[in-house]
Amino acid sequence: MLKKSKRLMLVASLFLVFALIFTAAVQAEVKNVILMIGDGMGIGQIDMTRYMAGGKDHKLELMKLPNVGLMMTSSTEGVTDSAAAGTAMATGHKVYNGAVAVNKNGAELDSVLDYAEVRNKSTGIISTNTVTDATPATFAASVKDRGMGGKIAKQILNNEVEVVLGGGREDFMKEEAGTDLIAKAKEMGYQYVSNEEQLKRVVPMNGKILGLFNDSYMNYIQDREEVDSQEPSLLEMTTKAIDVLSEDKDGFFLMAEGARIDHAAHAADVPGVVAETLDFDASVKYAVDWAREHGNTMVVVVADHETLGFSVTEPIKKEALMNIKVSPEYMAGKLVKTESGNAYTIESIQKVFKKYADISLTEAEAREFNSNIVNEDDGSLYYQYKVGWQIGSVIAEKNNVGVVSAEVRAKSDTGGHTLNSVPIFAFGPETEKFNGMMQNTEFAEILFEAMRP
Repeated sequence: MLKKSKRLMLVASLFLVFALIFTAAVQAEVKNVILMIGDGMGIGQIDMTRYMAGGKDHKLELMKLPNVGLMMTSSTEGVTDSAAAGTAMATGHKVYNGAVAVNKNGAELDSVLDYAEVRNKSTGIISTNTVTDATPATFAASVKDRGMGGKIAKQILNNEVEVVLGGGREDFMKEEAGTDLIAKAKEMGYQYVSNEEQLKRVVPMNGKILGLFNDSYMNYIQDREEVDSQEPSLLEMTTKAIDVLSEDKDGFFLMAEGARIDHAAHAADVPGVVAETLDFDASVKYAVDWAREHGNTMVVVVADHETLGFSVTEPIKKEALMNIKVSPEYMAGKLVKTESGNAYTIESIQKVFKKYADISLTEAEAREFNSNIVNEDDGSLYYQYKVGWQIGSVIAEKNNVGVVSAEVRAKSDTGGHTLNSVPIFAFGPETEKFNGMMQNTEFAEILFEAMRP
């Protein structure tokens, strides 16, 4: 039989063990979830950014997170668009391309954001695209087609998502929504802001902010100085969102999207991908640093899909590419149309490529460029952003960039998305589950499970 002193020592030791286990369990509770989605950001975009920004062995902040996995990205149709991809990640259901959190019969699918609200957590969506675009919409709305921006805007407010920051002002106006949703938001107690300076001055107050910083998608980082943009960066939006949402004692769910990584990738725009990914990466660092300080916070970094098959090729012309300071879309806006209006002047094409990309096109190359930016159906010119895609493809080819060709992209229903798996990087409690290869629907299941009491 144990002596009394030894029994006391044993009891004390057991008590200490149980106390440590209990403390660890309490600390491991997921109070907050910060989901950061780099739209179109596959491993190629990550590698391109780290190489261009720092060198062959450089690591981005997101690459330093302790838990890493891989996610497959298909929709029910095969290669996914952002709506189907977002729906799978937000709801755990694969759907058709274009669907926003609805199944093939039009039935609404509950998202992890909905689940957070049921648990009395505050919620937020951020995007450098419009806040009504495919990815943010899949978390906060349910419609049969991603193009229903006005209806999505209504649902975002009706669902009382507390923090809404990004582009898309037009979808909240009467012409699109059928009513003035900005006025309605103010009546509902939202602080409304429309530029970077106003966002900086926001104080938590009642915890509801609507920030719409552009009528359409927000400007590329590369173009903001040229167009005298007054828009906040993704980092500034993420910082303010966490500041406001963290006032909720029950915790919060935040989805922050670096959307224009995808747009730059569609245009084979290496400097654009780098600039947008660096802004995204700075936001990741802030979120992780905040999580380290406050605890009980899951930070997950992922892409919805990969765009254009980016790779760092051995003969890539790094210096020439990083000397380009504006986007191909901006360059497209500087082209001069011919009198007929169905082509651009050869002189302006040559001038734009030389001025902004230091590329000297021959007259034959300029004529070929013209032939590649005309709609086959009616002979009209492509929209400016698609002219930018063609400019980017020429720049990429001249600088030995590894991307899907313009010819293949033109045949693609998604504009150049691929079936490439994408990496997951994660920090915080429960994130060791983001390990190995998983489906995008399994990704959602981990998020749901993490928030269950």
